[in-house]
Amino acid sequence: MSGFTHFDDHGSAIMVDVGAKDITERIAIARAETHMKVETLSMILENRAKKGDVLGVARLAGIMGAKKTPELIPLAHPIGLSSVNIDFITHVDESYIEIEARVKVVAQTGVEMEALTAVSCAALTIYDMCKAVDRGMVIKNIRLIEKLGGKSGHFIRQE
Repeated sequence: MSGFTHFDDHGSAIMVDVGAKDITERIAIARAETHMKVETLSMILENRAKKGDVLGVARLAGIMGAKKTPELIPLAHPIGLSSVNIDFITHVDESYIEIEARVKVVAQTGVEMEALTAVSCAALTIYDMCKAVDRGMVIKNIRLIEKLGGKSGHFIRQE
């Protein structure tokens, strides 16, 4: 079935059997961007949002999102994450916040989906906490930056 691993010979969706894979350390790094008005970014950076510490809450949402990935993505494996780190890079001149998640596990499967879910949840939380003052925010460029470990080896996005 065209090289996709999540389908059986009849085209039905399946959860990939990772039982025979080696247990190794696997790391995934993902990023997303939340673009906003200059005033909104200033409000966030100066901690003036009425709902509270936007980046602090977004960090927690990203961590929770990584942990909840198998509940949100139907064919993702439930795995015990070793660590989830969420960082924010502010781009004041272009008026956006870049979110980076670094997720690590020692397991039989990777954590790309966990990292992508983490940045998505963090970006959505920024939107939620600031939508009263800026409904025009745009979330974009959700992408895998790097993946280490596992049979498929090391991936680095060429940007």
